[in-house]
Amino acid sequence: MTDAAPITDDLAAAFQIEGWPVRGRIVRLGAAIDEVLSAHDYPEPVAALLGEACVLAALVGSSLKFDGRLLVQAQGDGPVRYLVADYGTDGTLRGFCRFDPDEVAAASRGFSRPGAQSLLGKGVLIMTLDRGPDFERTQGITPIEGESLSLCAEHFFEQSEQVPTKVRLAIGSVDAGDGPRWRAGGALIQVIAADQARGDTADVWERSRALFATLADDELLDPTVTPETLLYRLFHEDGVRLEGARPLVAQCRCSAERIEAMMASFSAEDRAEMVEPDGRIHVKCEYCGRNYELEPEAAPAQ
Repeated sequence: MTDAAPITDDLAAAFQIEGWPVRGRIVRLGAAIDEVLSAHDYPEPVAALLGEACVLAALVGSSLKFDGRLLVQAQGDGPVRYLVADYGTDGTLRGFCRFDPDEVAAASRGFSRPGAQSLLGKGVLIMTLDRGPDFERTQGITPIEGESLSLCAEHFFEQSEQVPTKVRLAIGSVDAGDGPRWRAGGALIQVIAADQARGDTADVWERSRALFATLADDELLDPTVTPETLLYRLFHEDGVRLEGARPLVAQCRCSAERIEAMMASFSAEDRAEMVEPDGRIHVKCEYCGRNYELEPEAAPAQ
């Protein structure tokens, strides 16, 4: 069934249905997503939307064959102005949202949980590949359509890569005995293009989609259901292999050195205007919420 490392949570892994031209990935997030979402006092719908973005970033980013980052961003004219989920190929994950609390509350009336289009309004989903300072960033953009980021992701792959793709994202609060904690999960399947050896893949893809559609949110979120068990439930008649599992961890890349480097881009006059009554400059990381205090002269202007 599997040659993956023996980890069952906070992981991303590939899977292959035996003998089928279909590839997939699965992500399970426990403590990692709880740390990302608990760093700020997000309203429940906002936290859920950011959680979906984090799962999507891990699903897509964990397939990259180079060192770097994948950023999943969404922005629009709705109550949530902007969100970003930042996945590093070293398995690190972080994210944050900018939103209007009153508008989120208004959009939530009459909904159990408003989704992507209700919260983001008219906007776009952007996926950015960052391979480091020696390479140009590459981006793909698709409109926000529907109440789930999974639909946006499917449109993205259809438009930008012409790869038939199905995506499932789940986010929720689970009480494991020590109080409610955020959990998230997701899965993705894609059909490999037909060729002379494989022949027509249409029938296999239809069968894969039908089985994939039976995947339930509670299966993706339940900490007692391992990835192997989940995939076995879906594809046991044909056989499925989980492979290449890698751990995921919530980790921000902010540091005093990075903050000082950023402050160095401002003029002495600009920095003087940032000084607060205690005589220091205060900077808060938007991702993790950590506060930094700097002396005005700590980062001389360049």
